Parts: sequence; C-alpha cells; structure tokens
Amino acid sequence: MPPASSSSSSGAPASGNVPPTSDAAGAVPGSRATADATGAAATATAVADHPHRVEAPLVLDTAPPRTLRFRDHFALWMNLGVSLIGFTTAATVLGAQGSELSLAAAVTAIVAGTVVGTAMLAVAALIGARTGAPAMANLRGLFGTRLSYVPTVLNIVQCVGWGVYELLTIALGAQTVAGTEGYRWVFVVLAGAVTTALTIWPLGAIAVLRRFVAAAVAVAMVYFTVQLGRHGVSDPGAGNWHGFLKATDAMIAVSISFVPLAADYTRHSRTPRSAFWGSFTGYTLAQVWCYVLGLLALLQADGDAGRIFDSFLGVWAGWLFLLVLVLRETDQSFANVYSTAMSVHNLLPKVDRRVLTGGTGVLITVLALQITEFTDSYYAFLGLIGSVFVPMFAVLAVDYFLGAGRRGWNLADDAPSRWLMLLPWALGFATYQLIAPTAVAGWWTDLWTSAQEALHFTPQEWTSASLFGFLVPALATWVLTPFTRGRAVAAR
Repeated sequence: MPPASSSSSSGAPASGNVPPTSDAAGAVPGSRATADATGAAATATAVADHPHRVEAPLVLDTAPPRTLRFRDHFALWMNLGVSLIGFTTAATVLGAQGSELSLAAAVTAIVAGTVVGTAMLAVAALIGARTGAPAMANLRGLFGTRLSYVPTVLNIVQCVGWGVYELLTIALGAQTVAGTEGYRWVFVVLAGAVTTALTIWPLGAIAVLRRFVAAAVAVAMVYFTVQLGRHGVSDPGAGNWHGFLKATDAMIAVSISFVPLAADYTRHSRTPRSAFWGSFTGYTLAQVWCYVLGLLALLQADGDAGRIFDSFLGVWAGWLFLLVLVLRETDQSFANVYSTAMSVHNLLPKVDRRVLTGGTGVLITVLALQITEFTDSYYAFLGLIGSVFVPMFAVLAVDYFLGAGRRGWNLADDAPSRWLMLLPWALGFATYQLIAPTAVAGWWTDLWTSAQEALHFTPQEWTSASLFGFLVPALATWVLTPFTRGRAVAAR
C-alpha cells in the first residue's frame, strides 16, 4: 500500500500514509483522529463525484467512503446473525441425544457465548472503522506486510470454503421449499449469480439489506417464533448443566468466525462508535434469536437435525416464510465472497475489486456444482483455521489498543516484519489445540493428546478453548508490549 497522495489514501493511521490536507484539518499525522478526518474527506469527495451512489473503492490504496451509519451496521449484522446453518447447528448446543442440556442451560449458553464472541467481533469492527483498512490489510500493522500474507491465505481458504457451503445450504433450502430433490444445479447457479451481483455493489447491497431485507427477515422470525412457541417443547435434559461451557464455547466460536471479516465492512463507517454498537447489537440479537428458534424447531423434530426444516414447514404458510429466510441466506455467501476479494486485495492491491469478486463468485459456484456435501475432515479443517483467528484477534486487539497501534500502525506496502508478534499468536494457537485438538487427522489429534499426557494436563469442563485461546496470547502480547512498541515506532 503506497503512501497516499492528496487524492489517494489507505485510510490507515500510519506515518506517511496520510494526505497533507489532514494536517490542515487539525489532525495529527499517524493518529486515530487523522483516520476519521481522512474518511470524512473521502466521503465528501465521493459524494461530490457520485451524488446518487457511493461505492466501495476498486483498489486497496484508495480511501473508503464513510457512508455507513448505526442503522446500516445493525441491519447488516442482524442479517448475518440469522442463518439456515444457525438453525441446524443448534444441535451442537443442545448436545447428543441422551445427554442433552436442559433448555435453560442451552438458552443461557447461547446468550453468554454470543455476547462474549460478539464483543470480540465488535472490537474488530471498531478497529476497521478507525483505520479505514480491510481486515487482512490491518494485519500489515500487526505483523508487517509480508508476514500478513500467511493469515491472509488462510482466510481466503476459509471464506471460499464457507462460500461454497452457503450455496449448498441455499440450494438445499430451496429444494425443501419446492418439495423436490432435483434441480440442485439450478438453485446453486441462481444463488451464485445473486451472490456475485451483490458483491459488485457492496455498499448498495448493504443499503438493500437495511431498507427491505431486514424487515422481511424480522417478520419471518416473529412468525416462526409465535407459531412454534404455540406448540410448546419438551425439556429432554431437564436439570442438566453438564456440558454448558462446551456449548458456550461453540457459540463463542460461531461469533468469532466473523472477526476476520468485520473490518471489510466497518471501514466504511462514519464513526467507530456506530460500527461497534451496530455490529454488537445487531449480531447479538439475531444470533440469540436464531439459535433459540433453532432449539424450538429441533426439539419439535425430536432432536433430529436432519428434520429441523420440517418444523418450519409444519406451520401454516411456513413455506412462504422459510422461502424468505432461504433468499436472505445470500447475504451470508455475499459476505464470504466479498471478504475473499478483500483478502486477495492484501496480496494484489492494484487488481480491480470487481474482477476479484466476480472471479470468486464464479469459483464458489463451480465448486458448489461439483460438491454434494462436505466431509467431516473438511469441517474439521475449517475448524482448524478458525482456531487460528481466535488467538490472532487477541494479539491484534492488545497491540492496537496498548501497543504499537496507540501511535498508529504502519499499513504501507513496505511495512517491516514484526517477527516477535508471532510468538503470542503461536502460544494462543497451541493453547487452543491443547485444550480442544481439532480432529483434522489422526496424527494431528495424537500429537496434541501426547502433549496433554506429557504435561499431565486433562481438559476440564471449565477449560474453554476459545476463552483460554484468547486470554493466553492477550496476556503474552501485553507482556511483550514494551519491546514491540519501541521497535514498531523505530521501524518507521
């Protein structure tokens, strides 16, 4: 990301990356105030050039228009918090048949895990609003440009994988509504086309979500809540709280899965405050509601996750409201495709964003046409990548608020490598895997099981992989702050 001129900026609070006009506005170069001033100036220029439509920049070194308000963030994250996958994975919270949590314990786990995980998401959203840079480009400030390519590639793989999965989910939902097991390819192609179109005009897509889709989704959710609630549910695990923290950990992981994507959207926020509270309130409300509704549907399907949509179709006009949720699912695939492009931008900053999103949309559509279902090993692989980002976010947050970020990160193309920051990240990853080894392969599980035996460590119910995978690297980063802060400033 080259130094900005008066007409082009990374939007990042870094020395040498701020337009000269920012000083005239009273902002200090390299400060957070500069980022806000730069964003405001960019918005004014963009509105003057395109009074009827302001869109995301096409290349990385252009300052993003600051057009999104609280209501835009709230609507976007509310829509992302509701998903067909959320309904079906409510089974991971309830637990296996015969050892289910009590309904009270499951609901409490949903609320607690969502609040904790979404707080982390909101902090990532806040950082994006302050720097004005996409999520993976922010990692240039944390690790240096070249080292940031490692998590960037992992995030690309993760986003492509989830993008494919979303198209398959949309196709399955459409088949359920249509009452057919055929025409899957038609639904996949249509979902891929809609997804790709949304990513070409991302800010326009967010406006549509706010004006129309959010209201339709809210109506559908209210309808299903009332209808399913009227039938009541049994409490198969009455009084059982064993496994509560494991269920809470699962909910934290679901919320944190959006951390590597958050700044891609909140970089367009008018204020950091609106980015934080819009993402926190919108996503928290939606995910809690989604999973609680999923619990109701699951229990009415006798705990069979494969029959959960039967509960929705079993109510009067259920097909119509389920269709609304199926169509809305394209915002999930939109987020994955657009964030894939934003991640690639960290590697190829001069390539037109529309080329990247269009190419990614075609790629996930082709893959979804070839894949009928994911194997358990691939789910585990995605989980392994997810365990990378929990500790990385801890390092990111501590370094931004307490370390080098306090004086402004260097997000330029030649930002020097900060090798020491890999240490707390690695410690966090090891902590996460030591507590909950990802079953990606037999040798991988055996490796961490052997480590547990060597350390005489046995995971307990209270040892949350997500929480300890966050706290350990956060503490390690804080300890290293006096060393990393000085070197980062000297590097400039």
